Amino acid sequence: MDTRELRKFQDKIGRINILPRKPSKQLLVLSFLASKFEAGRVYGEKEVNQILNVNHNFNDSALLRRELIEKGFFERTADGREYWKKDSKDSK
Repeated sequence: MDTRELRKFQDKIGRINILPRKPSKQLLVLSFLASKFEAGRVYGEKEVNQILNVNHNFNDSALLRRELIEKGFFERTADGREYWKKDSKDSK
């Protein structure tokens, strides 16, 4: 992970300030956020939100959850109650 590039999107304590528009920058930010979760563990939506909220400061955990799923970092059940980090070899 390019930490210098990532710092452009972080505040002084390392929380993400913004989800960039450029796809390559988005993937960098989403990869950072995905790294805060354990592979092989199932999380409830509330727990996912808590972890995301600790690591970003623009108050949109729903957007981040959707992007983590759409970009292949996470999967979830059809009802959205359970989330899990995909195996890194499966992620985009």
